[in-house]
Amino acid sequence: MPSERGLRPRKQPQQARAHETRQRILNAAAHVFAEHGYAAGTTNRIADAASMSVGSLYQYFPNKDSIVVELARAHVRKATAALQAMLAGGLPDALEARLRMLIDATFVAHQGGHRLHQVLFEQAPRAAVVVAELRAAEDALVDLVTRNLAGDPAVTVADHELAARLVVTTVEAAVHRVVTDPVASTDAGRHLAELAAMLHCYLTHPH
Repeated sequence: MPSERGLRPRKQPQQARAHETRQRILNAAAHVFAEHGYAAGTTNRIADAASMSVGSLYQYFPNKDSIVVELARAHVRKATAALQAMLAGGLPDALEARLRMLIDATFVAHQGGHRLHQVLFEQAPRAAVVVAELRAAEDALVDLVTRNLAGDPAVTVADHELAARLVVTTVEAAVHRVVTDPVASTDAGRHLAELAAMLHCYLTHPH
């Protein structure tokens, strides 16, 4: 994988037309990666899908990994915004209902484009900047869940921060599996309901 410097876009759009061209490249790349996977998602294929020469593409991005980084960062921002928007609407009183809200928000954030999600977070090399943004988003959510658990008398676990991190990471991993697994995705509702019940038992079981 190129160095972190080699993953930076070459041109930051200053004008509307340049911004539109850059976005056209990213949209084309998302389609190509979802259809062909990481290895076969070449810059030539991306340029063809964007209806431009590969030389024009290179004016904006030095290589395909720099495009992957931009797509991954955009996914993290979109998922974080979706979670924040849903949780900002107010939380129900019951703990299991709040857990289900967190699970549903995570599911919504992961829905659509699961093949692209696999490319960005399973097939492609993980850039340090993407890892840092993922961790920052996770830490912010852990802080929110920690405060929520600390104020709930039904919660019996002593270490609220550890419990919150376990909840957040378990939800992320389980929802990712449901979204990307063809078998699990056919019965997503039952999987998510059982996940909420499992976490509720962990948080409220006598310790």
